[in-house]
Amino acid sequence: MTAREPSRGPHATVVSEYDFEYYDETIDRHIGFRPVSLERDLGRLHAWLGSDHVKPSWDLDEPLPAFRETLREKLADDHQTLYIGCLDHVPMSYWERYWAAEDDLAAYYDAEPTDQGIHLLFGPPEYVGEGYGVALLRAMVAFQFSHPETDRVVAEPDARNDAVLTVFERCGCETQRQFEFSEEEKTANLVVCTRERFEREIWPPTVDGEPSDRAEVSGDD
Repeated sequence: MTAREPSRGPHATVVSEYDFEYYDETIDRHIGFRPVSLERDLGRLHAWLGSDHVKPSWDLDEPLPAFRETLREKLADDHQTLYIGCLDHVPMSYWERYWAAEDDLAAYYDAEPTDQGIHLLFGPPEYVGEGYGVALLRAMVAFQFSHPETDRVVAEPDARNDAVLTVFERCGCETQRQFEFSEEEKTANLVVCTRERFEREIWPPTVDGEPSDRAEVSGDD
């Protein structure tokens, strides 16, 4: 079995636009992740990446024609899959789910072929700082661990971003070390979440803060 996304079966009887969805009672919201569509999401992502709170971290504030080509290239890159994250079916975040061993990050740690990584942003500013970060990141990590061969999820947030680092920690990630990520022109923290810890301590979430007894997320994506 290869570390690739399985395609939807031809005999599927239930059709959803989401590749992963979950009702999170800790925030009383439905969370869903659907694949990015060039035509459907071009304008939305162009606006988000041009927002004042996003530009310093992403450096993709391009004219629309140039951004169309950037997004087209990202969608064609088979080491990653792009998602729109939705709260109660409203698009509000962008996610890149990638194979870390095929990413620039692999030069900075001992990557396994099935390690998955995360990039993310919240688009509309009204969702920033409202307490949704943990729930959404937690759901994405659960989505990544639904790939049966993945035992580690990794990320490389900016070492100066204490708020984001706290969100990763609350989702079961541990900082391994700090490094100079030259390709991204930043000082980053390498954070790692293991399947064992995630299933033991984090997922599924409950209102009282303890994971339920149904804490296994293995199986098909």
